[in-house]
Amino acid sequence: MKMPPVSESLQEDLAQDNIQEIQNICHQMHPADLAAQFADFPIEHCIKILSHLDPECCAQVLGHMDYDDQREIALRMPDPMLAMIIARMSSDDRVDLLQSLPKEQRDILLHLVAKTEREDIRKLCSYREGTAGAIMTSEYAVLTPDLNAQQAIDKLRLEAPDKETIYYAYVIDSQRRLLGSVSLRQLIMSKPDTKIGILMRSDPVMARVDEDQEEVVRKMAKYDLLAIPVTNGNDSLVGIVTFDDAHDVTEAEATEDFHRMGSIANEVGADSLMHISLKDAGIWLMIQKRLPWLLALVFMNIFSGAGIAFFEDTIQAAVALVFFLPLLIGSGGNAGAQSGMLMVRALALGDVRIKDWFYLLGKEVLIAIGIGIAMGLAVSLIGFFRAGISVTVVVALSMVSIVIFGSLLGMSLPFLLTRFRMDPATASAPLITSLADIGGILIYFGIASWYLGL
Repeated sequence: MKMPPVSESLQEDLAQDNIQEIQNICHQMHPADLAAQFADFPIEHCIKILSHLDPECCAQVLGHMDYDDQREIALRMPDPMLAMIIARMSSDDRVDLLQSLPKEQRDILLHLVAKTEREDIRKLCSYREGTAGAIMTSEYAVLTPDLNAQQAIDKLRLEAPDKETIYYAYVIDSQRRLLGSVSLRQLIMSKPDTKIGILMRSDPVMARVDEDQEEVVRKMAKYDLLAIPVTNGNDSLVGIVTFDDAHDVTEAEATEDFHRMGSIANEVGADSLMHISLKDAGIWLMIQKRLPWLLALVFMNIFSGAGIAFFEDTIQAAVALVFFLPLLIGSGGNAGAQSGMLMVRALALGDVRIKDWFYLLGKEVLIAIGIGIAMGLAVSLIGFFRAGISVTVVVALSMVSIVIFGSLLGMSLPFLLTRFRMDPATASAPLITSLADIGGILIYFGIASWYLGL
């Protein structure tokens, strides 16, 4: 693959040891673009280039790199150099990086950074994974209510280089209890002598440090926030979750849900596919992730075979019924998968709750009846020309019944899993399809036996 011109230039300058030109190229590029270029380089070349850049630039580039590349560089980079870079990374990014490293290296790095950074890292590492505390940053701007707008702007101007964001500043008292929030826009547009206590919003949207990260992201989306303050049990401000962290959570949760909906097992290397692209995932890893559910569904489908065997006499008496079997059970599975995916997404977005199940059940019945009748009429035309009026009636009735069954199964299974505190995404298309197949066979041949008197 031909590398882009920038990559070629960096490689040539690296080969010629042209340090000045490497620094010029890197400083002219956005850290995210430079991180993207590093994806084409061997790890050794990445480390060599980073060694010629200032730690601040290195921290920004490293923060934009993929999880696995970031970790690989950290493992091979000299500890003193890595410690200087970590000290300049945002607090949440450096915690993520340190937690991915072996304990021995992590302990060495912690002793190499300043005491303030070390205590901050240990505090953030103590929060449970998947909570607001685990994704928050401690680099936020605070004000006191006695300051005026001009004093607040002057304070933010001095602190801005060390803060994650200054678009929002949080008002606290002497005990660090959160009193309110004020935006930079409010400060700029207000009269210089206006007190912060008057300007601030006294009921800011906030998150608890142990609150689920998905709920935090939903709050930020609902109220269009660039950042949300995080408090502990004493209402003391301990951090903020910023938009970029919320985006990372959304992407990770969506990936996890798609893995489950595709029956990708979570037990084998639970996080391994979360931080690696499909292109880079190893063959053995993909086998481990995909095989368990597929094996389980294979044995589940034995019941489909048992259903066919149970109605063997019916099939022998009306062989034409077999022609329509794939069509009918496929339609039931498709209807169930469609309904299930809609419901899983609605539950994930918080559009529906457990209490809505009865109302949605009635609604789904009406929808499924309408869809089933339309599909039954369509398939009856084939049935009439293929096997006569008797089989046509059986096929049409079966189509309506199977579509209703599949749709209700697809809608109800995510609710059932949610009720038992399981991830509704586990009600994946393959699982719903397999259950719909079993039910479809029993419904089809049951109706055939009854109507044809077999």
